[in-house]
Amino acid sequence: MGTVRIGVIGVGGMGGSHARDVRKNVKGATLAGVCDAVKETADRVATELGCKAWTDPEAFIASGEIDAVIIATPHYAHTTIGVSALSRGLHVLVEKPISVHKADCQRLIASHKGGSQVFAAMFQMRTIPRYMKLKQLVDGGALGELRRMSWIITNWFRTEAYYRSGGWRATWRGEGGGVLLNQCPHNLDLLQWICGMPRTVRAFCRFGKWHDIEVEDDVTAYMLFANGASGVFVTTTGEAPGTNRLELCGENGKVVVEGDAIRFTRNEVPMSQFCRTSKQSFAAPEVWDIEVPARSGGGQHQIIIQNFIDAIAGGAALIAPAAEGMNSVELANAMLFSSLTNQTLELPLNGAAFEQELAKLVRNSKFHKKTGTGAVSDISASFNK
Repeated sequence: MGTVRIGVIGVGGMGGSHARDVRKNVKGATLAGVCDAVKETADRVATELGCKAWTDPEAFIASGEIDAVIIATPHYAHTTIGVSALSRGLHVLVEKPISVHKADCQRLIASHKGGSQVFAAMFQMRTIPRYMKLKQLVDGGALGELRRMSWIITNWFRTEAYYRSGGWRATWRGEGGGVLLNQCPHNLDLLQWICGMPRTVRAFCRFGKWHDIEVEDDVTAYMLFANGASGVFVTTTGEAPGTNRLELCGENGKVVVEGDAIRFTRNEVPMSQFCRTSKQSFAAPEVWDIEVPARSGGGQHQIIIQNFIDAIAGGAALIAPAAEGMNSVELANAMLFSSLTNQTLELPLNGAAFEQELAKLVRNSKFHKKTGTGAVSDISASFNK
């Protein structure tokens, strides 16, 4: 294929940034058009970037003027627009989460024709060097078998102005969840990408604890993995200053990722071996303190878009295949469902059961959403570095 004709659907926020990347920063593609339900938004971005404007996604998809589409709409439309685009044979790059709930993920993934049709997800945090290095340490066996993971990720602070910037935000009907569905899909994706999926989840979510919203803005979850390792995941949009600290403990030591630093405290003798063989009551393995180099990274969204185009044009391996996006959705759904039903859940999650629970929340909602004037002014400020 020659130059890939890209269309972007939903350009009021993140999608506008993606459209600018396609127009200015990536190779092998041209921005053929943008689409937004708000005509003024579509026209403004199209004029800025010198392309056609559309307001009807179905007409845009059926136009014959695009080879591929980037979907950056409110969450529920990821499924409906994605199914339509995939069914018509277009290549698709979908923003996170790929769908609101697992059952919709399954419907969306089933629409992928396979073969040369490329279907990717915008999990740009997989390109951050420190997480790439951490995955390398785990996959390569340097850390040994995992015993424990904990991630405190509370630097997703959001103001009331943020939540009032759109009527769909932080509602069951418009977004399908809060911090787990909006901010944390990236962290949940990295969790499963590096550690694998847990077997059980028990979560405690607080709904509208720190903001005037009806969905979760504070979460503590406990997980167990197949090998017996435990995990704790803590997040909120109501804490400042926040923390971003990921800690993995394995047979060979402990790795802490905080800021741009990776600190590996490596046991000279694996902990289980030392536990069985030491003759001392209060001894512990000697350790090496290692600062693991990981350069800073930028242009993460651009990297994913370029990879998407390269996969279409030349068969490059995807950094984030969309099918893997169901795992982060399943984790988010399981945490919500566990809290709502006050029980420990075994995975895989019953997607149909959660879909019914979510539909009940939508149906029974009496929440009156307050909105402000205008949209989020600077989307780049949301990028969690």
